[in-house]
Amino acid sequence: MTATFTPDELKTIANAPLMTGLAVSMVDLGIVSTIPEAAALSKTMAGAAAKYPNNSVIQAVFSEEAAKSGTIKVEKPQIKAEEVESGKLIEDAIAAINSAVAVITGKASAEEVVEYKGFVYDCAQAVADAAGSGLFGSGAKVSDKEAVALAKFKSVLVG
Repeated sequence: MTATFTPDELKTIANAPLMTGLAVSMVDLGIVSTIPEAAALSKTMAGAAAKYPNNSVIQAVFSEEAAKSGTIKVEKPQIKAEEVESGKLIEDAIAAINSAVAVITGKASAEEVVEYKGFVYDCAQAVADAAGSGLFGSGAKVSDKEAVALAKFKSVLVG
């Protein structure tokens, strides 16, 4: 099944893994952790097309061809400290996931939807695993706050 999407739908599909990764990064923000977490998110998103070569949803948004087309323009969200502290950022990421899944459901195969959800979760997990907590990232790889965020995302994406 080859799915086709409007530019707005493509933006919605691209936004979910970005928001999910950013949410995990922001729940336990540290000076040292920011760079490796951003790199992990970028690497996971950039590698999506190669990891899922037969997924039309992921190919439509994350393939080299899609990137070159310039069709997908995702703006970096403006995140306020109070959104992180209140949990609104996690809620916004879950809303982004639900919007993306709604867009692809019915247009993509059930297998592609499951793979896309797995990819979105992989983005969150990659960010959580990228840097340790504590002084210079020497502590546990996944902080308590990141573990809570991952659990929330897992319940939406896997559960």
